[in-house]
Amino acid sequence: MTPAPIKESISLGYLDKVDIRVGTVLAVEDVPKSEKLLRLKVDFGDHTRSILVGMKEERRTPAEIQGKQALFVVNLEPRKMAGELSEGMLFDIGYADKIEPVLATPERTVPNGTRAG
Repeated sequence: MTPAPIKESISLGYLDKVDIRVGTVLAVEDVPKSEKLLRLKVDFGDHTRSILVGMKEERRTPAEIQGKQALFVVNLEPRKMAGELSEGMLFDIGYADKIEPVLATPERTVPNGTRAG
């Protein structure tokens, strides 16, 4: 793989606006009206969210991420997809480079809701 060019520079203040937190995937569920979307139920320590991800065709066994911690953007505006509301975004690595995606995960277990940065 040849790495993509680095995107344009941004200020630290811009990056500081993005709220990235660790959450544990409690459940991976099918979104019946979609060929791509799955619904993740994610525990962020003080609350649980429903986050839609387009990994139905990307992973051989999507349920393998159940019980794992990963990084999520939690301050995106909620978005309706396939008639359902998504309350965040999963960080996974590889999709943009057309390789089988992997989760962006902490190196060891940390409390759900822990902030990145």
